[in-house]
This record gives sequence, C-alpha cells and structure tokens, in this order.
Amino acid sequence: MSRNAGRGALAAATVALTLTAAACSSSSDPGSSSGPSASTSGSSAFQTQHKGGTLKLVAHAAAGSFDPQVNYTLQYWQLFQSMYDGLLAFKKVDGQESFTVVPDLATAMPKVTNGGKTYTFTLRKGVTFSNGKALTTDDVVASFQRIFKVSSPTAGTFYNGIVGADACLKTPASCTLPQGVIGDAKANTVTINLTAADPEFEYKLAVPHAVVVPKDSPTKDAGTKPLPSTGPYMAASYDPNRALELVRNPHFEEWSRQAEPQGYPDAIDYTFGQTVESEVTAIENGQADWMYDAPPADRLNEIGTKYASRAHVNPLTAFWYATLNVNMAPFNNKLARQAINWAVDRSAVVRLYGGTNLASPACTVLPPGFPGHVDSCAYTKGGGTTWKAADLAKAKELVKQSGTAGQEVGIVVQDDDVNKSIGQYLQSLLTQLGYKATLKPLSGNIQFTYIQNTKNKVQLALTSWYQDYPAASDFLNVLLSCASYHPGSDSSINISGFCDKGVDARMQAALKTSGTDKASADKQWGAIDQTVMAQSPVVPLINPKMIDFTSTRVGNYRFSKQFYMLVGQLWVK
Repeated sequence: MSRNAGRGALAAATVALTLTAAACSSSSDPGSSSGPSASTSGSSAFQTQHKGGTLKLVAHAAAGSFDPQVNYTLQYWQLFQSMYDGLLAFKKVDGQESFTVVPDLATAMPKVTNGGKTYTFTLRKGVTFSNGKALTTDDVVASFQRIFKVSSPTAGTFYNGIVGADACLKTPASCTLPQGVIGDAKANTVTINLTAADPEFEYKLAVPHAVVVPKDSPTKDAGTKPLPSTGPYMAASYDPNRALELVRNPHFEEWSRQAEPQGYPDAIDYTFGQTVESEVTAIENGQADWMYDAPPADRLNEIGTKYASRAHVNPLTAFWYATLNVNMAPFNNKLARQAINWAVDRSAVVRLYGGTNLASPACTVLPPGFPGHVDSCAYTKGGGTTWKAADLAKAKELVKQSGTAGQEVGIVVQDDDVNKSIGQYLQSLLTQLGYKATLKPLSGNIQFTYIQNTKNKVQLALTSWYQDYPAASDFLNVLLSCASYHPGSDSSINISGFCDKGVDARMQAALKTSGTDKASADKQWGAIDQTVMAQSPVVPLINPKMIDFTSTRVGNYRFSKQFYMLVGQLWVK
C-alpha cells in the first residue's frame, strides 16, 4: 500500500512499554474495543443491528489531494477501500488473508493467456457510480488512460508494462493505450495486454491507483474535488484545512463481501487541525472515535492503564527513512551519504518513536519478514547482521574525505511533534559532522508532495514507506528505480533521485525471475538491497508498529495487514 510518510509515531520508551504490555488487541482480535458494541458473533455476514451512526475521525492534518489515482498516502488509501473499486481488490478481512487478491468490478479472476501477457476480465453488470451513472467498459478503459494523464506516482513502475505505456509516459496528455487496454461493450469485457509477463500485475490492479472512475473525470489531479465512487461511501465535501465528510453512496449494493463489503456507519466525519493532545482527550471523552496520529508521550501511560482495551497495537511491514538527494551537494558525494548512515544512532530514533516495543532499528530497505529481506547491516559499529551502534568517528572521517564539511543542509520534516523531534535529532547530528543544518517543518498535508518535487531542492527529508503489496519490488523498484524519478513533478516517489542503470537492470531481471522462481528472485532482491545500501541514497532508521486508539462507541475492530484498520467495518453507536 502506499505508505508514505504519514502515520505519526509514539515517543518515550518507558511509557510505551506500559502501553504495549497493557494493550490487549491484535489483528486477530474480532472485537476488542470496550463498551456494549464491542461484542461480535464472529460472523462474516453483515450484521444489520450494527448499521448506522456517525463515525468521527480526527487527524492533525489532511493528506493533500483526494484523487485516488494521485494520492499516495496511508491516510487516504485507508479510506479509499470503502469508496473506490478496481477490477481486482485485496480481501477486506483481517490477518494474513488480507494479502489475497479477489475479483472486484470483475466477475472473476482474469483469464490469462499469451504467455502471461494478456489479461481478460468480464465486467460486473449493475454497478453504479455515486453520481447515478452505470459503470461501463468505457469507464475502465478511460481510467487506465487517466493513470498516465494525471501522472500517477506509480505510472512508470506499476503500469509501464502495459502495451503503449511508453508513449503515454512520454506524452501523458495524449495517452490512449489503443492496443494496451481494450474494452468490448458488447461482450462486457476488458482486455489488458502487457509487453512482458508480470507476476505482480494482479497486485498492481488491486491498489487505489488502478481504481475505476467515470470516463468524464478530469484528466488532471482532481485535488479537493472528490471523484464519484462505486463503493459503499462517497465524499460529500472536502476541505483539507477543516474536514472531510463521507456519506453512504445511495447507489451501492454489495456485490462481493470479500472485495467491497457494505459499511456499517451511515456517515464518516474526518476533522483536521487538532493537536494530538486534543485528539486523545476527544477520544477518551467520546467526542471522537479514532485518531490517525499516534498519541503523544505524555498520554501513553493513561492510555496503557485506563484505556488499555482500546489501544490496538499491530506490527507493520514498513520503514521510516531519511532521503539523501544524490543530485545535489553535499549528498551528490557518496562518501557524504555513507557518513550519514554511519553517524545515525538508530536506537535514539527508536526512543523518539516510542521505544523498542513499538519500533526497531532498520539497516536495510526491505523490512524484516518481508520477501527478499536479508539480515544485513552495512553501517553498524563493529559490523554484523543487525544494528548495534553508530560510528561517529568513522562518519566524521568520511565527511573530511568528501570535502563537504561546512556546507548547508536543509532537513524537511512533517510538523507534528514526533517528526520534528527526529528532525531535530538529525539537525544536531549533521551539525556535529560539520554541516550547517537547518530544520524545515511542513504541514503533513503538503510535505510528502513537496519533498518529491525536484524544484524544491530538498537535500534531506524524513519520510516513511508502507507496503503497497507483499513483494520486494514494491520497496526497491518503486522507491529507487530510474522509472520512479520524475524531475519537476509532485509525483516523483524516488525522492533521492537515485538512478543507477546497472541496479535497474538487476531489478528488471529479478522481476522477470519472480514469474518462474520466486525464491531465486527474492535472493536477487536481497542482493540488490545490499548494493543500494552501499550507494547510500537513503538512511533506513526504524521499522515501526502501529497503534490505533478508539473510543467506547466503537466495536468490531479489524486490522488488515494490507490496508490497516478497516474504517467502514467499525460499529459505532
């Protein structure tokens, strides 16, 4: 999933330990919230007695554009699951099965022919957009064209294998994909042709960038004007400075409980602009039901003792990292980049995030337990497979060798307390290394797109990445390939600007191998990870866990490993 920078972190290890020890929920707990609505029969069928009410969500900041083919944040991808649909979808369930792809707007999984290069889908009949218009094959074809026309962040990595995509990437405005995506209105089918077999293509069709929107949707980022949806909810209004309101789509009828289940709340109100302190208080008092940001350090003890049954802690396949701009001084010098990797005290970042029960030091791009991950730590004092300690002396020597000491470095972070505290630590560290470091906090509403655009000349940024789907390419190919680097664009997810033709060739080879021998491909990805770390375009910091704090009004908590808390499946009084 698009898991960029976003989810705020926890702080203070001692209180975090209290919280983690006390919290009783997990991804397999069917209904761990306290209160009358917490009980559940465990049935997967829709329970009409829990339908209704308004779910109240709060966040410090909005997450920018609400265009599902443009937005690349956890904050809104989480909501899109109950709003927009693609030909395929990930199962809306908790646990390991949430990684399973199932038919959504298609009646069945595709018929794959032509050596894995042709996918044929039969479209469901009777699906209607929230504006009252019936879904047709023309909408599907136009939506794939639109991926390129709006310069979706994954156009060059997820969908560049579609026949004709190369021309669309060069001139997005005129994208037609005439031989790549073909609709047959009479047969009610859509055929997608690829230039080469792609074993991950079904995953790529199940994420929000591949959802189907009306054919007359704008061919530019829709921004704050939400597009019509096919799922159980539609956006009634969106003001990124104030609030987002979701209401029931009056035209929705459940066609697949696995792919797009009916939602329980009648409305979902998402309010922005509060402090994390006020968010916690609002949830404790029943004025809000869930907060996107994690609770601040001074509130963790009370949550872990008085409200433990409502604190849901789940491990994530994700990493927080610092990006180093390889095309700007001082980090166009590899020695300077390596110096930062040697210098960072990852245990200090763990403490700032919330302690060892909520994060662990990261040494590689691929998270532990993820396909392709190898226990390896190139930048730890004394060497080894896991991180032990920083080597500040070695870092200072590398800075000296690089000749970059004394240069100015801007550090761009989100403006919430935890991101700023980690940014302040990095600022202090760079100062110790001899740089003139300046911290530049930005609202979470704009920081992620800002750091992607090369026009903003970002040298170092703090961000994070949460899986789109369970494959090594979703980290390495998406974040660090040449195809993900788009100078001058807000959708350049390769924030470091790292483009190594040799590494790119190895990535393409690993992608090809994964079609026939996944184990061998994973070994290739693990080796690529280590090669990338030697070049040091990023500084892996931590692998996080997530905490969801809910009110007494909420029941039926479900945590999808793919898309996290299933917002539309919450019961609310």
